[in-house]
Amino acid sequence: VCFEQKSMWILASVISASLLTVIFLHGLGDTGHGWAEAMAGIRTPHVKYICPHAPVMPVSLNMNMAMPSWFDIIGLSPDAEEDETGIKKAAESIKALIDQEVKNGIPSHRIVLGGFSQGGALSLYTALTTHQKLAGVVALSCWLPLRNSLSKSVIGSNKEIAILQCHGEADPLVPLIFGCLTVEKLKTMLNPNNITFKTYARMPHSACPEEMMDIKQFIEKQLPPID
Repeated sequence: VCFEQKSMWILASVISASLLTVIFLHGLGDTGHGWAEAMAGIRTPHVKYICPHAPVMPVSLNMNMAMPSWFDIIGLSPDAEEDETGIKKAAESIKALIDQEVKNGIPSHRIVLGGFSQGGALSLYTALTTHQKLAGVVALSCWLPLRNSLSKSVIGSNKEIAILQCHGEADPLVPLIFGCLTVEKLKTMLNPNNITFKTYARMPHSACPEEMMDIKQFIEKQLPPID
């Protein structure tokens, strides 16, 4: 399935079709196919899963090698310079994908947005800045982009959004401290009672069966079947 967004095309693996949707964004250098397979393992029959593919672009962190990436990553320290223009452009493309689902008849409050690593970072930023009220966010092994420019005043329709944030305690690429700093920041901007932060012992920069079951339970809670 292709989604045309201005000058950019996003391809996506789509599982099922329904009145409820999960949009899940992969990490740097990956595609949507792997996460489409992972979601197929925990899928709920009444939910459609869309796993878009990021455009291919040079990435500063990887010596400007071209690879699938939602935006440029310049460094991996908490104070590293960020690709503000690229992050905002990527968020607009995901908002357009959400808008397309709404045009297809799925209310935005029946859409869960999620992602892993860079995709998780983009899902958080998009949820905090979109006018569409979403059902929830699944943020895996990630961080909050442009966190210093985000505050309660910029959040649109999702001040009460439910967030499941997960992180591996042995993550060497996006260390656990990124997850801890992110959840602390989110709790200053959103209702802290709606934020769940789970960590997994010995899990590196990947997923594990326990985490996948937590994701499944979160999705089923936020997107119950429609009578």
